Amino acid sequence: MEQTLIQTILKPKTKIYFASDQHFGAPTSEKSFPREQRFVAWLEEVKKDAEAIFLLGDLFDFWFEYKTVVPKGFVRVLGKLAEIRDSGIPIYFFVGNHDLWMHDYFQKELNIPVYHDNKEFTFSGKSFLIGHGDGKGPGDKGYKRMKKVFTNPFSKWLFRWLHPDIGVKLAQYLSVKNKLISGAEDVKFLGEENEWLVQYAKRKLETNHYDYFIFGHRHLPMIIDVSENSKYVNLGDWIGYFTYGVFDGETFELKEYKN
Repeated sequence: MEQTLIQTILKPKTKIYFASDQHFGAPTSEKSFPREQRFVAWLEEVKKDAEAIFLLGDLFDFWFEYKTVVPKGFVRVLGKLAEIRDSGIPIYFFVGNHDLWMHDYFQKELNIPVYHDNKEFTFSGKSFLIGHGDGKGPGDKGYKRMKKVFTNPFSKWLFRWLHPDIGVKLAQYLSVKNKLISGAEDVKFLGEENEWLVQYAKRKLETNHYDYFIFGHRHLPMIIDVSENSKYVNLGDWIGYFTYGVFDGETFELKEYKN
């Protein structure tokens, strides 16, 4: 269920930034590291005029929070997020299908709210519905089946009893190797009539108007008109596209980070 509305008026010369699907840690920590450095450089750049930053899920290729343990690594990314948040810039995090086991670590350690479903925002009079996008619309059936298993309390209880050296390594292996989990099939455009998030957006417009639907999950950067004055945006990823969204108070753009 979508959560309550948050409204913001952008200050002059500020922007709101959006990014999704970094999948840090895949396929290995070593191979992921250059992408992490690139993302940290992007964060350093956008913090100069950011009114807020939205991360729309799958920041990590795998994440699980034990009561006293989280996966090691990602120090530079987490440190930069902490620095930006401590400076007073809001950061919003939406859980994706790879980090759906995220609980309260970001909230407690970084002061970053974590959302497990879509949320409505209004920025300078423009209405947004924002989320990761997984499991929405008529398709994505494989993930919907997977989510029922992974979010089952008994499944989480069983996994928690595995030693982290075993559990985390097993989950990382499956996350990379299993196409159902890794999203490797998400990089093909299905055609507007078959893109389930397009269909989801059109159905939402039957009951509420949104100027923008902002999602990740599909790994494909695209902006599609879903009505005369409403657009569906997919942010792409930081694996092959290195794309992000930016809203300046009037218009929304997708850009590529080329540094």
